[in-house]
Amino acid sequence: MTGLSKQEVADRAGVDPDYVDRLVELGILEPGSGDTFSPGDVRRARWVQSFERAGVPLEGMAAAVRDGALSFTYLDATAFDRFAGVSRTTFRELSERTGVPLDLLLIVREAHGFAEPRPEDRVREDELAAVPAIELQLSSGIQPEVIERLLRAYGDGLRRIVETETKWYRTEVQVPLLEGGMTEAEMLAAQADVGSRMAPLMEQALLSIYHGQQEHAWSNSAVEDVEDALERAGLYRRVRRPPAVSFLDLTGYTRLTEERGDEAAAELATTLATLVRGSSREHDGQPVKWLGDGVMFYFPNPGDGVLAALDMVEGVAAHDLPPARVGIHAGPVVFQEGDYFGRTVNIAARIAEYARPGEVLVTQEVVDAAELDGVGLTAIGPVELKGVSQPLSLLSVRRLA
Repeated sequence: MTGLSKQEVADRAGVDPDYVDRLVELGILEPGSGDTFSPGDVRRARWVQSFERAGVPLEGMAAAVRDGALSFTYLDATAFDRFAGVSRTTFRELSERTGVPLDLLLIVREAHGFAEPRPEDRVREDELAAVPAIELQLSSGIQPEVIERLLRAYGDGLRRIVETETKWYRTEVQVPLLEGGMTEAEMLAAQADVGSRMAPLMEQALLSIYHGQQEHAWSNSAVEDVEDALERAGLYRRVRRPPAVSFLDLTGYTRLTEERGDEAAAELATTLATLVRGSSREHDGQPVKWLGDGVMFYFPNPGDGVLAALDMVEGVAAHDLPPARVGIHAGPVVFQEGDYFGRTVNIAARIAEYARPGEVLVTQEVVDAAELDGVGLTAIGPVELKGVSQPLSLLSVRRLA
């Protein structure tokens, strides 16, 4: 690539030309022959400005660069080529040109992980890449609010992935380099080389997992389509049962983490995640969200949810974790942005709070919808639960010998 002018750096970085001059004056940017700049200088200008806005003093950064205590040369690494520059088009102009509602375009910036922009702000080049998909969805009759929910789900899910990935990279790559005797500047340069080699392979792995998850979800949806077609043709009668939601809590989790510290809490959470994820998927369920000291699950078949809960409680006990307790309720749920909502969810959470350590409690709705071979039931109730208007008849579930 030929050298970039000062104006081009300012345009792509989204800063004023005077700011580029200031960075040159401080020695943070060093123009080449003919006063030209590199793509790495674009990233340096944008990132340094973001550091400054976060409260890091510009003069302090410049002094650290001059002293060799800090270096931004790592931003020349190919790993950073994926980060787009700023286009010349504003959000308002893009909305007028494409017909995509302005409010929906502003959500694209949020999905990419940044604060909501103003209509006169310029669109990033990577944000432009999302617009054709939005245009196609709108032309296919999909409502803007539905597209917005999907964008937010993308952003939220990928944010969690990237935050986990970044923490992992810091503890497993950057910290060991520092502990090995490198200075901060040396570490940043060395880790950039590692990241440049690793990033394409991580993207490849991420995309393969995404496609696998798509195949799983699409095949489940296709099963419903086939069942519907056969049912309409009178060739199949589907067993109608409501789904179940369950909550698993670890009793004494807060006290344990206070006594043993954050590292022990992280290890406990990892062990718990491995146990419950395997048990839920073995019984055709899925973890919905992690709640610090517990997990929420969704099961299309309530009976599978009961068996999974028994496995989880037994597995937790076998791994010397704090005792688990589970509450399960069956009924209609609302699915939105990767989460489930509604009365069924609220009741299941309240039941888990009521359960004793090592206990699995279910409602009569779960029993009515499930085939529970090899399971014993003990009636409890009626029980009044906080936030639930009517007393509930609960049953304690145990595995028969």
